Amino acid sequence: MSFCDLAVSGVADLQPYVPGKPIEELQRQYGVRDVIKLASNENPLGPSKAALAAVAQSAKDLSRYPDGNGYALKLALAEKLQLVPEQITLGNGSNDVLELVARAFAGAGDEIVFSEHAFAVYPIVTKAIGAEGVIAPAKEYGHDLAAILKAITSRTKIVFIANPNNPTGTWIEPAEIKTFLEKVPDKVLVVLDEAYVEYLEQQENTVSWLQDFHNLIITRTFSKAYGLAGLRIGYSLSHPEVADLLNRVRQPFNANSLAQAAAVAALGDDNYLEQAREMNTAGMKQFVAGFEKLNLNFIPSKGNFITVNVHRNAAEVFDDLLYEGVIVRPIANYGLPQHLRVTIGLPKENERFLEALSTVLGQKE
Repeated sequence: MSFCDLAVSGVADLQPYVPGKPIEELQRQYGVRDVIKLASNENPLGPSKAALAAVAQSAKDLSRYPDGNGYALKLALAEKLQLVPEQITLGNGSNDVLELVARAFAGAGDEIVFSEHAFAVYPIVTKAIGAEGVIAPAKEYGHDLAAILKAITSRTKIVFIANPNNPTGTWIEPAEIKTFLEKVPDKVLVVLDEAYVEYLEQQENTVSWLQDFHNLIITRTFSKAYGLAGLRIGYSLSHPEVADLLNRVRQPFNANSLAQAAAVAALGDDNYLEQAREMNTAGMKQFVAGFEKLNLNFIPSKGNFITVNVHRNAAEVFDDLLYEGVIVRPIANYGLPQHLRVTIGLPKENERFLEALSTVLGQKE
């Protein structure tokens, strides 16, 4: 007997999500001591001082369960985003909320639509609940909203759209998304995944769209621009009835007390967020200049990462970079076998990566 025969339909066919290689693992396996990690789209600044202070204060009560309703964080989010707390669902990272949406609104026999080259969690949660994933062909490595609209059928329950998209960093103009929403049937939920939205220098108030599109769910995270990836805290914004249904399938204490406290503090630290945005903009320019010098094609990105075509087997380049003490991300699993996704780091880290890449590609002067 195989235990795969006992598993829920679709689970046995799943490939687990592969995270970026940890620094400690590279040090252990390769004996490389001086390592930089530019693989997981983390904020190189680390958490803000305000967030760290909030964590230290909250740590005094670790023997207590967290607030299962997340009152303080929901209130802070509601005030900042001009919503009511009843429209907010908290998650153990926004990945958790993406899974909640799938579990609450789809099942065997249903379809979930997402784009080619889109975030790997979309097909994972789709298969995990026994639904059928429908992949719309990409357009210039990004979402083709016309193709996604065409893919919607009477069986479609959910559409996932990442903007900016991970791993390609591509961007859809808000006006295009709004036109798309007007054409989507009311019975189809559209999840607008905005994990990297804080890095945009000019931001559309997509939250205001919730008034007109009750089938819209917006997901965001504190893991990226806010620098709290290790605490795993994210959230969704939606119609109150949708949020109520999501909270019915949510685990009681899925947002821990340290994460909630840090998130509240981070929300009020606009100076930190601006600093992160400025560093990201400068780092993006540094990478673009470096890739142009190496004659490498890249995909213009609106995130805190950039995807570059190394014009050969990217997995081999990734392995060679490990020996240089540099961790990036090969993305053959996204259908891009010659591309690496590289997170923007501190200026010295960016410089070191570009030098290591030049060496590995045989272009070192």
